[in-house]
Amino acid sequence: MKIMPVQKQTTAGQRTRFKAFVIVGDSEGHVGLGVKCSKEVASAIRGAIILAKLSCVPVRRGYWGSKMGEPHTVPAKVTGKCGSVTARLVPAPRGTGIVASPVGKKLISLAGITDCYTTSRGSTKTQGNFLKATFQAIANTYGFLTPDLWEEGSLTKGPYERFSHILAKAPKRV
Repeated sequence: MKIMPVQKQTTAGQRTRFKAFVIVGDSEGHVGLGVKCSKEVASAIRGAIILAKLSCVPVRRGYWGSKMGEPHTVPAKVTGKCGSVTARLVPAPRGTGIVASPVGKKLISLAGITDCYTTSRGSTKTQGNFLKATFQAIANTYGFLTPDLWEEGSLTKGPYERFSHILAKAPKRV
């Protein structure tokens, strides 16, 4: 996504290193973000690719309106934050497309989401924080429980109902 030079002030001057942001995804519900800093551009990119593959998260997709066809949007409004940047993903109707900045659009499309509205706050020109906030919002799609994920369980009796025969035999006080 981005390669940026970063500098550290030393006694001999500045030491320049390169920071690489890389996104990997299969457009089928898995996406990863990797950030690596190195002396050389190539090694920074290589390291970021490895870290992105290691940080892959599943993306939960849902519907807007009727449940016809494949899931196409985020299941609910989700938010992610990094630094001053807050990214929010909002479900959209089928056919809307991804309404986002070019950076966010690439990340969301690699996650397998085809329809989504986005909003953002803060200093979004810091692309690293914006990417991390959007990635966190996508990762938060599995952060809540909805009725379709509930386990089927049988109802258990309460203590009064379970021990009613003992309570019925209890001696009465005078």
